[in-house]
Amino acid sequence: MPLLLEAAIPARLDRGRILPGFLDERDQPWLHVLIDEVDRFRGRPLRELQQRLREPLPCATPHFKLRAAVQLLLRLGNAEIKSEVSPAVARETLFSEAAVQADRPRAVVVAAAASTLGLAPAALERALFADLPGERIFAGPDSPVSPHEVALRVNHLIARSLLFRASRVRIRAEGALRPVVRQAKLRGLICTVEDGDPPVLDLSGPYAVFRRTLLYGRALGELLPFLAWCARFELRATCMLRGQEGELHLQSGDPLFPASTPKPFDSKLEARFARDLKKAAPDWDLLREPEPVRAGGTIVFPDFLLRHRFDPSRQFLIEVVGFWTPAYLQRKLSLLRAAKLDNLILCLDEERCCADGDLPTGARVVRFRRRIDPTAVLQAAG
Repeated sequence: MPLLLEAAIPARLDRGRILPGFLDERDQPWLHVLIDEVDRFRGRPLRELQQRLREPLPCATPHFKLRAAVQLLLRLGNAEIKSEVSPAVARETLFSEAAVQADRPRAVVVAAAASTLGLAPAALERALFADLPGERIFAGPDSPVSPHEVALRVNHLIARSLLFRASRVRIRAEGALRPVVRQAKLRGLICTVEDGDPPVLDLSGPYAVFRRTLLYGRALGELLPFLAWCARFELRATCMLRGQEGELHLQSGDPLFPASTPKPFDSKLEARFARDLKKAAPDWDLLREPEPVRAGGTIVFPDFLLRHRFDPSRQFLIEVVGFWTPAYLQRKLSLLRAAKLDNLILCLDEERCCADGDLPTGARVVRFRRRIDPTAVLQAAG
């Protein structure tokens, strides 16, 4: 979903702090009115709804909050092409007929083209431009939305738009931090986890990244819903807003839209490995997201813990190193070396081309291509 323009973000600066204008229960009355107005335009051209939303609502509304809610509802709603014939076919037929009857009145040409397609002239007229954005038919959201849900989604949009302008983000979280770290990795964010009680996730914001800023900023905003799954969190971000630098502070209890249940695996590769190993080794348990491991001044999250069911002392941490950038891989291996683990099984993609000297001392290496062989992992476990 497109972010809010900087000038349209409901937020203000107060003594160095950025204070978002989040929607709350006081906004419920006008949100009811807005949702009803949007619902009235189902089945009508999108341009008619857009024109209506540029006009005042029949109730008091906060300007910037209203603009954010309108943008959200337009994006949640679906606009479809509806015509009795493809607009491209309608135009081609009409233009061909016009070339043949260049000296005839427009109404005659339209009637001839409509007859060729088996349509009434009015139906042909409607089809000509039915694929233009404003002429598409507004179908509304796939499922009904409540004012409460709209408020939470708008708040999420506000927070994402502010984080897009961040140069640094620090997240202190307790419980369920691993899904947040996993999402950061999947979205290619530059992050480290500092050892502490609780641990701190440190991320470089899009204003500190000079390439692919838009994609990076969106990825950073997509972490927000996963913080709701933490027992407690506090996010502090240094952001630029209207030419001034300020600190954005978000924490547990803020009215943000939560994510659905986090996915159990980072990739299809890991999901398939877990499935294959459970079939191949009925006496071993494979645990996802074990406790983090200290590595110098930071912590790392191994992907799996492999533990023998009848001899729990036989346990191994498994780290899957698949497709990552060279810089990320170098840092990952450096952290694993610092952890000095004597029970690490490193599943390494053959295409990563790592020299033996780069690998953690004592690590049991299983190289793979496209698929991790569970038998090879069990052999490494001994």
